[in-house]
Amino acid sequence: MFNALSDRLSATFKNLRGKGRLSEADVDAAVREIRTALLEADVSLPVVRGFCARVKERALSSEVSGALNPAQQVVKIVHDELVTVLGGETRRLRFAKHPPTVIMLVGLQGAGKTTLAGKLAKWLDGQDHRTLLVAADLQRPNAVDQLSVVAQRAGVGIYAPQPGNGVGDPVSVARDSLVYANDNSYDVVIVDTAGRLAIDEELMAQARGIRDAVEPNEVLFVVDAMIGQDAVNTAVSFEEGVGFDGVVLTKLDGDARGGAALSVREVTGRPVMFASTGEKLEDFEQFHPDRMASRILDMGDMLTLIEHAEKAFDEKQAAEIARKFEAGDEFTLEDFLQQMQAMKKMGSLTKLMGMMPGMGDVKKQLEQVDDRDIDRIAAIIQSMTPQERTHSKIIDGSRRARIAKGSGVQVSEVNNLLTRFAEAQKMMKQMGKGGGIPGMPGMGVGKKSRGRQINQAKKSKKGRSGNPAKRAAQEAAAASAPTAAPGSGLLGGGLPGGAEAASLEGLPPEFQQLVGDPDKQS
Repeated sequence: MFNALSDRLSATFKNLRGKGRLSEADVDAAVREIRTALLEADVSLPVVRGFCARVKERALSSEVSGALNPAQQVVKIVHDELVTVLGGETRRLRFAKHPPTVIMLVGLQGAGKTTLAGKLAKWLDGQDHRTLLVAADLQRPNAVDQLSVVAQRAGVGIYAPQPGNGVGDPVSVARDSLVYANDNSYDVVIVDTAGRLAIDEELMAQARGIRDAVEPNEVLFVVDAMIGQDAVNTAVSFEEGVGFDGVVLTKLDGDARGGAALSVREVTGRPVMFASTGEKLEDFEQFHPDRMASRILDMGDMLTLIEHAEKAFDEKQAAEIARKFEAGDEFTLEDFLQQMQAMKKMGSLTKLMGMMPGMGDVKKQLEQVDDRDIDRIAAIIQSMTPQERTHSKIIDGSRRARIAKGSGVQVSEVNNLLTRFAEAQKMMKQMGKGGGIPGMPGMGVGKKSRGRQINQAKKSKKGRSGNPAKRAAQEAAAASAPTAAPGSGLLGGGLPGGAEAASLEGLPPEFQQLVGDPDKQS
């Protein structure tokens, strides 16, 4: 969604690079470009004015003029201000001291409240909550049936005593759902309310009635992120008519310009709490302002990527792969298949790659990535015998023809897979021996790599000059040298968003090796 804004900001910052000092004219030009980028992204005009004024004031202050790299300092200022506009800190759900916790969803018709209710329920279910969905939208045709289907798919409870389609009292349904939740030990109740095509008094009166009946712990305003400025106007109307505690953005994976996400919080004063990023029930995440700001500025979102990996990778499988690394055992097609399936659990490949720093320059290549390739690869490997998966070198021409027929692909696709797998095997062997991945610092994982690091450290100590003046110059140069390899993101090396090496703990060992430890890079 933020591709256009990200591209425009990236181009602006490239113009600042290489300048040892920024003049007021440079700052004015950069702020002018930022203003244009935000307006083109459909950000509210008052928000744009305030944002640009703060950026300009800080960019002309001593924190930039006295910085070693003024261009990077301006990028940091824009990042900080984006975080502020998006809400500052992550706002988490408030749970009731005495269950059930009641969450009420409000918003216009078509914003995606019913599907969002299922996504939120599944997300809470994954955090060991027993969640009940309440069908209080009795106006929209088949809304009750839709919520029942969503609840079944999410594996959560449903309370739908009325058929809907204009029949029933939503206030009494919402009130009675609390009794049902207590009787059946549900600790979270999510009330799906009716919407309208536009704001009207009947909609507001019904929402207020449900709110007064259930006294929710959280009222979440669900807004379609693709409707631009109308999202802000609608949010203001709901805030005045009903009141809400937080915002949920739906359809954040769309191709709209994303101004709503940057405007709603600033205008209403209510934080964005969750974001829906796809059609599947799993495409739902807590909204982190700092991580979203990093994505917009093409710094990546490694923390979210790591969280996805922690959920997707099986600990036993990861331990077995790590053991094979250390022992130097052969990396097999069975291992390859397990890793591919784990990656598929993490979500869309395009989305995952987009979380890596510096991916803005390869957007066109990312758009060509087809997630169905994983399914084709899985079909090819699953058409092999256990012996073939373990010893891929025995797969001759006749076996390849049989595998292609069994998986419904051409023989050339089987050949391509085996060729790519042979290259992956070589890379895994190199990593196991400590050679690391060519061109990627800090990737050595074996004993030889550690030995080389020790030897290099010894050489650096021996290379100190006996002349006190020269030795002081050497030590000053070593202290000023970067400890991490520069990354491709706007701010350079290390993990974005203030992530530390400790945040990699708990990941499968092979994923840690692929991400790398910035403190060990040289």
